Amino acid sequence: MRDQEEQSLKEAKRVEKRAAEEAQLLAKEQVRKKAYLAREQAVEETRKERETKRVEKRASQEVEQLAGDQSRREAYFAKEQVIAKAQEARKLKAKKQLPK
Repeated sequence: MRDQEEQSLKEAKRVEKRAAEEAQLLAKEQVRKKAYLAREQAVEETRKERETKRVEKRASQEVEQLAGDQSRREAYFAKEQVIAKAQEARKLKAKKQLPK
């Protein structure tokens, strides 16, 4: 009977030890999972920041491009006006110089 009690006591200690180990493993796994999720969240936030900066930079470049295009168009139009005025002036000068 004493052997049976010792056996039961050993078995109870073994079960208790196993339960403690499982609780410890579960706690470690939760810590690992939390750390993994924190890393993933940091990576995602960094990615979002980069994406935001990229979008802002692209928008800024588009504005600059549009402004450059606008100034080129305006310069071209001004040049065409100068040419047209010069042609008109030449026509008037040629008309004045025609013999009567």
